[in-house]
Amino acid sequence: MPKLPQALAELPPAVAAGLRALGADLALARKRRKQSRRHWAQRIGISEPTLARLEQGDPGVAIGLYATALWLIGRSEPLAGLADPQLDLGALEADLRTARARSVRQPLSLAARLGQAAPAVPAAAQPQAVAVVALTVDEPRPAALPPARRARRSGP
Repeated sequence: MPKLPQALAELPPAVAAGLRALGADLALARKRRKQSRRHWAQRIGISEPTLARLEQGDPGVAIGLYATALWLIGRSEPLAGLADPQLDLGALEADLRTARARSVRQPLSLAARLGQAAPAVPAAAQPQAVAVVALTVDEPRPAALPPARRARRSGP
């Protein structure tokens, strides 16, 4: 028997248990359909001993064979979504941390870029709220406004 690659010999326990469960489920699906190993092996295109290894959850069996066995029982559609980037929580969390780190930084003021201390802004120089008067489309525009009203209105 060929030597297993190190990656297969040192599978995480959860992965090995998942493969064993998948193999057992595939064996149960075959038995519930009252089909023999020989029939399934022919349909998948493998030997009976390889099918036996697949049903035992052997990590050395190619993933394409597992996928074909899933296809035989009508369960191959979920394969495409197994590694969906939209469901990759680890990568999404990393992207979120990066975005948060970028949003925390404040742009440098001109004084900081020049290496000077930023001058304090007096309260009187801070922007004040300004009232804006707008004309609506339905309202006719006056031809000539008296000088007192002209200063209060804005617009062309």
